[in-house]
Amino acid sequence: MIKFKTFIVEEKNTHMTHIEELLFLGGVNGTRQAINFLRDLRDMLKGNASSAVDITVKWDGAPAIFAGVDPADGKFFVAKKGLFAKTPKMYKTNADIDKELKGDLAKKFKVALAEFSKLGIKSGVYQGDMMFTKGDVKVETIDGQKYYTFQPNTIVYAVPVNTPLGKKIARAKIGVVWHTTYTGSTIQNMSASFGKQIASKFRAPSTIWMDDATYRDVSGKALFNAKESAAFDKLLSNAGKLFRTVDGDAFRMIVADEELRQKTMTFVNTYIRGGSNFPASGTMATGLVQYLNDWFQKEIDKKKTDKAKEQWKQRRDNLVKKVIMNKSQLIAMFELMKVLVEAKGMVIAQFDKTQELDTLLRTANGFQVTRQEGFVAIDKLKGGAVKLVDRLEFSKANFSPEIIKGWQK
Repeated sequence: MIKFKTFIVEEKNTHMTHIEELLFLGGVNGTRQAINFLRDLRDMLKGNASSAVDITVKWDGAPAIFAGVDPADGKFFVAKKGLFAKTPKMYKTNADIDKELKGDLAKKFKVALAEFSKLGIKSGVYQGDMMFTKGDVKVETIDGQKYYTFQPNTIVYAVPVNTPLGKKIARAKIGVVWHTTYTGSTIQNMSASFGKQIASKFRAPSTIWMDDATYRDVSGKALFNAKESAAFDKLLSNAGKLFRTVDGDAFRMIVADEELRQKTMTFVNTYIRGGSNFPASGTMATGLVQYLNDWFQKEIDKKKTDKAKEQWKQRRDNLVKKVIMNKSQLIAMFELMKVLVEAKGMVIAQFDKTQELDTLLRTANGFQVTRQEGFVAIDKLKGGAVKLVDRLEFSKANFSPEIIKGWQK
């Protein structure tokens, strides 16, 4: 039996990147880290309970919410992310909420203040993602079956009405997924910890549906079978071979040049936002040159003086020259990136098999099935974390005008 710890990682000062972006952000070391993450995930999906990584689910909830006790006066509060500002912003009364928030957001935080005060929190601060309040839960018929649905953001979560989980959601005045615990003698010096049981520590009034998102793959659904395991091992082998073909100087060139690094990653994102698969790596390398020329030309055209135009032309020429001189190396990098993305996709597909709630996208023509937002892989020994997201699907949905978001209904 494998137990997956699942929660969203959002430490006060933590930035997570997509696993394939480690190639550009970290060069040789970053790429090695990405491959090692995938190897550890492979071990987990083969049934190795001592894997060096934990997997956590990213829920598409909003807004982020904190609940806890202020160490300064012992009073219960709820808060937004402004809790960790230089002057902490927290709401201990409805009057505090009215001073800061308006409309639907104010109503939601008033419900949170009233309901979360029933949890019996005596110390510490807990962070989660609000999934719904009472009016957000609808009964909708999907493929002839009735579901309770709620949509805090892009993804619609759906659960059949005649199930234990459905009945819990129907009774609740608020829903939340807890993921982070903060401890410390003051709000400002609190430190975060992840993966700890949270919901089970609290009282459980029927007016609150809550979870800390942990689940157990007791059925073994997420495990690789022999064919899948062999296919994943082949991808890892290909990644290793491609890694060895990229010269260390090319990696260092990308890492050392912040502008080139950021422009390269933005260029890659143009395919993702456009919802198109990556083309041949040689085409991508040529496309990067064109992207740089086009981007800089727009900036050059905005400049008023010849001196400024010349300075921007020089910046363009320097970057384009680096790309052209390292084109064969960039082709290998893009090829390696695509192998990492393919391996990531296999991992996501396995973890998706164990999800409890259906995940959908809302369009003008009805619903379409989608994956969960994604997952996070956490290095249990070193503490690093990377995102595992099907960016082609989820990012496309985020930016697509055809997908009706929670705030647009």
